[in-house]
Amino acid sequence: MPKTLADGRVKLTALTTKPADVAAITITELGAGTEAACSINKSDYRLSATGSTPITEQEMCRKGEGNTPGPTQYEGSVTPFWYLDETGQPDPAAMEVWDLLKTKGTTLWLVERDGPEEDVDWAEGDEYVVYEVVTDEPQVPTDRFTGFIKRIVPLGVQWKETGVVAAGV
Repeated sequence: MPKTLADGRVKLTALTTKPADVAAITITELGAGTEAACSINKSDYRLSATGSTPITEQEMCRKGEGNTPGPTQYEGSVTPFWYLDETGQPDPAAMEVWDLLKTKGTTLWLVERDGPEEDVDWAEGDEYVVYEVVTDEPQVPTDRFTGFIKRIVPLGVQWKETGVVAAGV
């Protein structure tokens, strides 16, 4: 089987309500979410485990220090673009993703799928990863004057789960 380029193959759906079963999110629940991938800067997108907190405890009779992986740590950051109208004011219809992310303390469930093209609808049997996140205060990027208008939103990742899309409501 050939390798597949990831470019354009990450779907990201933001949910404002926790799915009933995070390991079997339904097509209906995903349909109620906001498609976010086309509003997020891909060059600095990050939702991932960063490693584990080491547990260094071991029996007294052993020499040296033990090192066992403990709780997993996560990090997250997304950079939504701002879409302005011809007068320079936010275009409400295009700012839906920013509006979900702009308030510190907002809890969201970000559902990520690798595989089919991003614009292919969710389907029963699709594998995904879902992250419960809490938004932090948006930040102005260091390249503020060289790129598009955008803000970096740090995310406090609460937990991660994998699952398969289920049919039904």
